[in-house]
Amino acid sequence: MTWFWFSIIALLCWSGSDFFSKIGCRDASDKYSQFKMVMAVGAVMGVHALYEIFVGGVAISWDVIWTYLPVSLLYIGSMTLGYVGLRYIELSISSPICNASGALVAIIAILSGTADPMAWPQYLAIALACAGVIGLGFVEANEDEALRAARQEASNYKYAKSWLALALPLAYCVLDAAGTFADDLVLETLNEDSANVAYELTFLVAGVVCFLYTCVYKKQNLVPRMEAPKYIGAIFETIGQVFYIYALASGESALAAPIIASYCMVSVLWSRLFLKEKLSWKHYLCIAVTFAGILIMGIYDM
Repeated sequence: MTWFWFSIIALLCWSGSDFFSKIGCRDASDKYSQFKMVMAVGAVMGVHALYEIFVGGVAISWDVIWTYLPVSLLYIGSMTLGYVGLRYIELSISSPICNASGALVAIIAILSGTADPMAWPQYLAIALACAGVIGLGFVEANEDEALRAARQEASNYKYAKSWLALALPLAYCVLDAAGTFADDLVLETLNEDSANVAYELTFLVAGVVCFLYTCVYKKQNLVPRMEAPKYIGAIFETIGQVFYIYALASGESALAAPIIASYCMVSVLWSRLFLKEKLSWKHYLCIAVTFAGILIMGIYDM
Protein backbone atom coordinates (compact mmCIF):
# COMPACT_ATOMS: atom_id res chain seq x y z
CA MET A 1 0.00 0.00 0.00
CA THR A 2 3.05 2.30 -0.12
CA TRP A 3 1.97 3.51 -3.57
CA PHE A 4 -1.39 4.58 -2.10
CA TRP A 5 0.14 6.83 0.56
CA PHE A 6 2.63 8.26 -1.94
CA SER A 7 -0.33 9.08 -4.21
CA ILE A 8 -2.29 10.71 -1.40
CA ILE A 9 0.73 12.82 -0.41
CA ALA A 10 1.24 13.91 -4.04
CA LEU A 11 -2.48 14.76 -4.32
CA LEU A 12 -2.50 16.84 -1.12
CA CYS A 13 0.78 18.58 -1.93
CA TRP A 14 -0.17 19.57 -5.48
CA SER A 15 -3.60 20.79 -4.36
CA GLY A 16 -1.80 22.68 -1.57
CA SER A 17 0.54 24.17 -4.17
CA ASP A 18 -2.50 25.38 -6.14
CA PHE A 19 -4.02 26.88 -3.01
CA PHE A 20 -0.97 28.76 -1.71
CA SER A 21 0.10 29.85 -5.21
CA LYS A 22 -3.35 31.39 -5.60
CA ILE A 23 -2.96 33.27 -2.31
CA GLY A 24 0.50 34.45 -3.36
CA CYS A 25 -0.51 35.58 -6.86
CA ARG A 26 -4.10 36.79 -6.59
CA ASP A 27 -3.28 40.47 -5.98
CA ALA A 28 -4.08 41.98 -9.36
CA SER A 29 -2.17 45.15 -8.46
CA ASP A 30 1.15 43.27 -8.30
CA LYS A 31 2.10 42.76 -11.93
CA TYR A 32 5.34 41.03 -10.90
CA SER A 33 3.72 38.31 -8.77
CA GLN A 34 4.32 35.61 -11.40
CA PHE A 35 8.05 36.37 -11.43
CA LYS A 36 8.17 36.30 -7.64
CA MET A 37 6.40 32.93 -7.72
CA VAL A 38 8.97 31.58 -10.20
CA MET A 39 11.69 32.87 -7.86
CA ALA A 40 10.14 30.91 -4.99
CA VAL A 41 9.73 27.67 -6.94
CA GLY A 42 13.21 28.02 -8.44
CA ALA A 43 14.76 28.48 -4.98
CA VAL A 44 13.03 25.45 -3.47
CA MET A 45 13.62 23.21 -6.49
CA GLY A 46 17.24 24.34 -6.64
CA VAL A 47 17.78 23.27 -3.02
CA HIS A 48 16.17 19.90 -3.74
CA ALA A 49 18.28 19.43 -6.89
CA LEU A 50 21.47 20.04 -4.91
CA TYR A 51 20.31 17.53 -2.30
CA GLU A 52 19.65 14.94 -5.00
CA ILE A 53 23.09 15.49 -6.55
CA PHE A 54 25.27 15.64 -3.43
CA VAL A 55 23.30 13.39 -1.07
CA GLY A 56 21.16 11.22 -3.31
CA GLY A 57 23.94 10.62 -5.80
CA VAL A 58 21.88 11.44 -8.90
CA ALA A 59 24.11 11.77 -11.94
CA ILE A 60 23.79 15.03 -13.86
CA SER A 61 25.71 16.49 -16.80
CA TRP A 62 25.47 19.36 -19.25
CA ASP A 63 24.36 16.89 -21.92
CA VAL A 64 21.36 15.88 -19.79
CA ILE A 65 20.51 19.52 -19.02
CA TRP A 66 20.68 20.57 -22.69
CA THR A 67 18.76 17.51 -23.87
CA TYR A 68 15.97 18.13 -21.37
CA LEU A 69 16.02 21.92 -21.75
CA PRO A 70 13.14 22.20 -24.29
CA VAL A 71 10.91 20.15 -21.98
CA SER A 72 11.95 22.21 -18.95
CA LEU A 73 11.20 25.48 -20.74
CA LEU A 74 7.75 24.27 -21.78
CA TYR A 75 6.90 23.30 -18.19
CA ILE A 76 8.33 26.49 -16.69
CA GLY A 77 6.58 28.63 -19.30
CA SER A 78 3.24 26.94 -18.63
CA MET A 79 3.57 27.39 -14.88
CA THR A 80 4.50 31.06 -15.27
CA LEU A 81 1.41 31.71 -17.39
CA GLY A 82 -0.63 29.81 -14.83
CA TYR A 83 0.65 32.12 -12.09
CA VAL A 84 -0.34 35.16 -14.15
CA GLY A 85 -3.80 33.69 -14.63
CA LEU A 86 -4.35 33.37 -10.89
CA ARG A 87 -4.67 37.17 -10.75
CA TYR A 88 -7.66 37.16 -13.08
CA ILE A 89 -9.75 34.07 -12.43
CA GLU A 90 -10.93 31.85 -9.59
CA LEU A 91 -8.76 28.85 -8.71
CA SER A 92 -11.94 26.75 -8.90
CA ILE A 93 -12.08 27.47 -12.64
CA SER A 94 -8.37 27.72 -13.43
CA SER A 95 -7.25 24.39 -11.92
CA PRO A 96 -9.62 22.09 -13.88
CA ILE A 97 -8.78 23.88 -17.14
CA CYS A 98 -5.04 23.52 -16.50
CA ASN A 99 -5.42 19.85 -15.60
CA ALA A 100 -7.21 19.08 -18.86
CA SER A 101 -3.76 19.07 -20.49
CA GLY A 102 -3.82 15.27 -20.33
CA ALA A 103 -6.68 15.22 -22.84
CA LEU A 104 -4.74 17.55 -25.12
CA VAL A 105 -1.69 15.28 -24.92
CA ALA A 106 -3.87 12.37 -26.05
CA ILE A 107 -5.20 14.42 -28.97
CA ILE A 108 -1.65 15.40 -29.99
CA ALA A 109 -0.58 11.74 -29.81
CA ILE A 110 -3.55 10.62 -31.90
CA LEU A 111 -3.01 13.29 -34.56
CA SER A 112 0.73 12.63 -34.72
CA GLY A 113 0.24 8.88 -35.00
CA THR A 114 2.32 8.12 -31.89
CA ALA A 115 -0.62 6.97 -29.74
CA ASP A 116 -1.09 3.31 -28.96
CA PRO A 117 -4.53 1.80 -29.62
CA MET A 118 -6.95 3.02 -26.94
CA ALA A 119 -10.06 1.58 -25.33
CA TRP A 120 -13.37 3.34 -25.95
CA PRO A 121 -13.51 4.78 -22.39
CA GLN A 122 -10.27 6.64 -23.16
CA TYR A 123 -11.85 8.34 -26.16
CA LEU A 124 -14.84 9.14 -23.97
CA ALA A 125 -12.48 10.62 -21.35
CA ILE A 126 -10.87 12.89 -23.96
CA ALA A 127 -14.30 14.05 -25.13
CA LEU A 128 -15.49 14.71 -21.56
CA ALA A 129 -12.41 16.69 -20.58
CA CYS A 130 -12.57 18.81 -23.73
CA ALA A 131 -16.33 19.32 -23.40
CA GLY A 132 -15.95 20.36 -19.75
CA VAL A 133 -13.27 22.94 -20.52
CA ILE A 134 -15.21 24.35 -23.46
CA GLY A 135 -18.30 24.46 -21.28
CA LEU A 136 -16.42 26.30 -18.52
CA GLY A 137 -15.25 28.90 -21.01
CA PHE A 138 -18.77 29.35 -22.39
CA VAL A 139 -20.34 29.68 -18.94
CA GLU A 140 -17.65 32.09 -17.76
CA ALA A 141 -17.91 34.28 -20.84
CA ASN A 142 -21.71 34.47 -20.78
CA GLU A 143 -22.40 34.84 -17.07
CA ASP A 144 -24.52 37.82 -16.08
CA GLU A 145 -22.40 40.52 -14.41
CA ALA A 146 -24.85 40.98 -11.54
CA LEU A 147 -24.83 37.25 -10.77
CA ARG A 148 -21.03 37.21 -10.98
CA ALA A 149 -20.72 40.11 -8.52
CA ALA A 150 -23.19 38.48 -6.12
CA ARG A 151 -21.41 35.12 -5.96
CA GLN A 152 -17.96 36.74 -5.63
CA GLU A 153 -19.00 38.92 -2.73
CA ALA A 154 -17.95 36.44 -0.02
CA SER A 155 -14.38 36.07 -1.31
CA ASN A 156 -13.70 39.82 -1.33
CA TYR A 157 -12.04 39.38 -4.75
CA LYS A 158 -13.91 40.56 -7.83
CA TYR A 159 -13.05 39.06 -11.21
CA ALA A 160 -14.46 40.74 -14.31
CA LYS A 161 -15.19 38.90 -17.54
CA SER A 162 -12.03 38.93 -19.62
CA TRP A 163 -10.63 36.98 -22.53
CA LEU A 164 -7.29 37.02 -20.72
CA ALA A 165 -8.79 35.27 -17.68
CA LEU A 166 -9.61 32.21 -19.80
CA ALA A 167 -6.72 32.50 -22.24
CA LEU A 168 -4.04 32.14 -19.56
CA PRO A 169 -5.13 28.76 -18.09
CA LEU A 170 -5.79 27.56 -21.64
CA ALA A 171 -2.25 28.61 -22.60
CA TYR A 172 -0.99 26.70 -19.53
CA CYS A 173 -2.93 23.66 -20.75
CA VAL A 174 -1.41 23.86 -24.25
CA LEU A 175 2.19 24.38 -23.06
CA ASP A 176 1.92 21.72 -20.35
CA ALA A 177 0.51 19.26 -22.90
CA ALA A 178 3.38 20.03 -25.28
CA GLY A 179 5.82 19.54 -22.40
CA THR A 180 4.28 16.21 -21.43
CA PHE A 181 4.32 15.00 -25.05
CA ALA A 182 7.97 16.03 -25.43
CA ASP A 183 8.74 14.53 -22.02
CA ASP A 184 7.60 11.09 -23.16
CA LEU A 185 9.91 11.28 -26.17
CA VAL A 186 12.97 12.64 -24.37
CA LEU A 187 12.73 10.22 -21.42
CA GLU A 188 13.30 7.34 -23.82
CA THR A 189 16.97 8.40 -23.79
CA LEU A 190 17.35 9.87 -20.28
CA ASN A 191 17.23 8.59 -16.71
CA GLU A 192 14.11 9.95 -14.98
CA ASP A 193 15.96 11.10 -11.84
CA SER A 194 18.60 12.90 -13.88
CA ALA A 195 15.92 14.52 -16.04
CA ASN A 196 14.05 15.73 -12.95
CA VAL A 197 17.24 17.25 -11.51
CA ALA A 198 17.91 18.94 -14.87
CA TYR A 199 14.39 20.40 -14.73
CA GLU A 200 14.90 21.67 -11.18
CA LEU A 201 18.26 23.25 -12.02
CA THR A 202 16.69 24.98 -15.02
CA PHE A 203 13.92 26.27 -12.75
CA LEU A 204 16.63 27.57 -10.40
CA VAL A 205 18.20 29.52 -13.28
CA ALA A 206 14.74 30.86 -14.22
CA GLY A 207 14.29 31.97 -10.62
CA VAL A 208 17.62 33.80 -10.64
CA VAL A 209 16.72 35.54 -13.92
CA CYS A 210 13.36 36.59 -12.44
CA PHE A 211 15.11 37.90 -9.33
CA LEU A 212 17.52 40.00 -11.39
CA TYR A 213 14.65 41.39 -13.48
CA THR A 214 12.19 41.99 -10.64
CA CYS A 215 14.34 43.00 -7.71
CA VAL A 216 17.47 44.43 -9.36
CA TYR A 217 16.25 45.92 -12.64
CA LYS A 218 12.67 46.84 -11.61
CA LYS A 219 13.68 47.50 -7.97
CA GLN A 220 10.66 45.71 -6.54
CA ASN A 221 10.64 45.04 -2.81
CA LEU A 222 9.93 41.60 -1.35
CA VAL A 223 7.56 41.83 1.62
CA PRO A 224 7.90 38.64 3.75
CA ARG A 225 4.19 38.58 4.61
CA MET A 226 3.27 38.67 0.92
CA GLU A 227 5.99 36.26 -0.21
CA ALA A 228 5.46 33.55 2.44
CA PRO A 229 2.49 31.87 0.64
CA LYS A 230 4.56 31.66 -2.54
CA TYR A 231 7.33 29.73 -0.78
CA ILE A 232 4.84 27.46 0.97
CA GLY A 233 3.29 26.75 -2.44
CA ALA A 234 6.75 26.11 -3.90
CA ILE A 235 7.55 23.63 -1.13
CA PHE A 236 4.27 21.79 -1.75
CA GLU A 237 4.97 21.78 -5.51
CA THR A 238 8.41 20.22 -5.04
CA ILE A 239 7.31 17.63 -2.47
CA GLY A 240 4.36 16.70 -4.68
CA GLN A 241 6.70 16.17 -7.63
CA VAL A 242 8.92 13.87 -5.56
CA PHE A 243 6.05 11.71 -4.32
CA TYR A 244 4.47 11.66 -7.79
CA ILE A 245 7.66 10.05 -9.09
CA TYR A 246 7.75 7.62 -6.13
CA ALA A 247 4.10 6.67 -6.64
CA LEU A 248 4.52 5.93 -10.35
CA ALA A 249 7.78 4.06 -9.73
CA SER A 250 6.14 1.81 -7.14
CA GLY A 251 4.80 -0.62 -9.74
CA GLU A 252 1.15 0.39 -9.25
CA SER A 253 1.03 3.39 -11.57
CA ALA A 254 -2.33 2.33 -13.02
CA LEU A 255 -3.83 2.73 -9.55
CA ALA A 256 -1.77 5.73 -8.45
CA ALA A 257 -2.38 7.86 -11.54
CA PRO A 258 -6.15 8.40 -11.13
CA ILE A 259 -5.72 9.31 -7.46
CA ILE A 260 -3.08 11.93 -8.24
CA ALA A 261 -5.04 13.20 -11.26
CA SER A 262 -7.93 14.13 -8.97
CA TYR A 263 -5.91 16.80 -7.14
CA CYS A 264 -7.65 19.56 -9.10
CA MET A 265 -10.91 18.63 -7.39
CA VAL A 266 -9.22 18.98 -4.00
CA SER A 267 -7.99 22.40 -5.16
CA VAL A 268 -11.61 23.31 -5.89
CA LEU A 269 -12.54 22.13 -2.38
CA TRP A 270 -9.81 24.25 -0.73
CA SER A 271 -10.83 27.30 -2.76
CA ARG A 272 -14.46 26.85 -1.73
CA LEU A 273 -13.70 26.31 1.98
CA PHE A 274 -10.88 28.78 2.58
CA LEU A 275 -10.95 31.31 -0.27
CA LYS A 276 -14.76 31.47 -0.17
CA GLU A 277 -14.98 31.08 -3.95
CA LYS A 278 -18.54 30.38 -4.99
CA LEU A 279 -19.49 29.26 -8.48
CA SER A 280 -22.80 28.75 -10.22
CA TRP A 281 -24.26 25.27 -10.71
CA LYS A 282 -23.29 25.54 -14.38
CA HIS A 283 -19.64 26.04 -13.41
CA TYR A 284 -19.73 23.04 -11.09
CA LEU A 285 -21.41 20.88 -13.74
CA CYS A 286 -18.66 21.70 -16.24
CA ILE A 287 -15.99 21.08 -13.59
CA ALA A 288 -17.56 17.69 -12.80
CA VAL A 289 -17.56 16.75 -16.50
CA THR A 290 -13.91 17.82 -16.82
CA PHE A 291 -12.97 15.88 -13.69
CA ALA A 292 -14.74 12.76 -14.97
CA GLY A 293 -12.60 12.89 -18.11
CA ILE A 294 -9.40 13.45 -16.12
CA LEU A 295 -10.24 10.59 -13.77
CA ILE A 296 -10.97 8.13 -16.57
CA MET A 297 -7.70 9.08 -18.28
CA GLY A 298 -5.91 8.53 -14.98
CA ILE A 299 -7.45 5.08 -14.60
CA TYR A 300 -6.22 4.07 -18.05
CA ASP A 301 -2.85 5.83 -17.69
CA MET A 302 0.22 3.62 -18.07
